Amino acid sequence: MPIYEYACRACGNRFDLLVRGKETVACSSCASQDLERLLSLPTVKSDSTHALAMAAAKKRDKRQADENIRKQREYEASHD
Repeated sequence: MPIYEYACRACGNRFDLLVRGKETVACSSCASQDLERLLSLPTVKSDSTHALAMAAAKKRDKRQADENIRKQREYEASHD
């Protein structure tokens, strides 16, 4: 039972779908059957891609922490 990626020609929606047997496939957004099956590329995981993902996550987490600290300070300043 393969999972295919599709692009709807009617509305442009892109989605993945598990196809069983001879099922007819329809867009999950507009129910059109005018679909294009896309080439799925495998995900590659290596030490370098893992390091890049971790660096991006740390950067995102620091930005969120800084934002939370700023919001907390604004809240405390307005409720004294």
